[in-house]
Amino acid sequence: QGLASLLLGQMAAPRPGCYVGAVKAQRREGYGLYVYPNSFFQYEGEWKQGRKHGHGKLLFKDGSYYEGEFVDGEIMGNGLRYWASTGNTYSGQFVSGELHGNGVMQYKDGGKYEGEFSYGMRAGHGLLVDKDGQIYQGTFHNNKKHGGGKMTFKNGDKYEGDWILDQRQGHGVLHCADGTVYEGQWRNDVFNGQGTKIHCSGVIYDGLWINGYPAAQAKKIVILGPEVIDVIQGSAITLHVQLQNEEGEVSEYENGRLLEIWAGVKNHQIPTSSSTSLFKLIEEVERKPVKTPFGFECISYPLMDAVSGSWELKAAVPVSGKSGFALADLPIPKGDIEPESRSDTLLGAGDAPSNEDGFEGESLRPPASQKCSMAVLFSETSCLHLLQLIINHSCFWMN
Repeated sequence: QGLASLLLGQMAAPRPGCYVGAVKAQRREGYGLYVYPNSFFQYEGEWKQGRKHGHGKLLFKDGSYYEGEFVDGEIMGNGLRYWASTGNTYSGQFVSGELHGNGVMQYKDGGKYEGEFSYGMRAGHGLLVDKDGQIYQGTFHNNKKHGGGKMTFKNGDKYEGDWILDQRQGHGVLHCADGTVYEGQWRNDVFNGQGTKIHCSGVIYDGLWINGYPAAQAKKIVILGPEVIDVIQGSAITLHVQLQNEEGEVSEYENGRLLEIWAGVKNHQIPTSSSTSLFKLIEEVERKPVKTPFGFECISYPLMDAVSGSWELKAAVPVSGKSGFALADLPIPKGDIEPESRSDTLLGAGDAPSNEDGFEGESLRPPASQKCSMAVLFSETSCLHLLQLIINHSCFWMN
């Protein structure tokens, strides 16, 4: 066969409609080269009883070709197909000239599919890597992801679940690169139906989703109770905070949201004899101050409690219940205080989902004998509440 091919190569190319090669009983038999009358096709390879049969190469005029097995004149069996127009290459099984069975398609743009084909299309189980490096492993139908499958996206997110015509639909689990997890129903490639999302921050929403958004999303945090609470210096107070939707109804589908407590100070003269100052404590917190409209500079303030005469950090602990938050034991400091006449309040509302359970802040006790005015800022994602302590009037103003 190799010798025959060499001899044919040394001969002049036959004219359209002509054959050069072995003949038996007036039929092409063995190895030969045939140029079809339309000059678009050219076949070189094995023949049997006048038909392409065995191993051969079919060359197209545009540079495309097939090389592999032929049976009774048809492309049948294993072979290699190259398309000049797209630059794609397929290696695998063929039936009657079509991609059918198992094979590997290498795309010019860098993508690759390895798996099952049905009459020229991806169908059945396979592994697809696209030009961006995204990986899908699962079932296909008519070239599309369809059925169960896993996909790793270029941003690091991973999804495992149901697909319909290239879209996530049915039940599935999404693991985001930042640690967020969603498990539930999908439709049109987004959260739709009943599902649970555990955000990387610890916030959990378990309920109905519509087009990728919670159906009963909390919109604001409301502080319950009167606007003014009378307090006694040195005593503790408890604040109850509730998550509500736009209609003022309590959100019942979230938990795990945290409130961050901030403390604000204004510069005042502090006696040099003070052994421990609030400013010294604040300086220990490595965080730049955030200015507020009320003249305060707020920084993240540690939750503390006095233990054996020393200050000890204490973590916030959750309080059960779906009505909101409870911030307990925020004592009013004793000692000299300097008047602060302003009682403005800053209130903002965000659209992020909020918590249904509460968190209790432990005692926030600045050292005694400090001359300062204080403010406590509760922040929840994009929802801020500034609560100003009017210590010298023994009142706590809320909004």
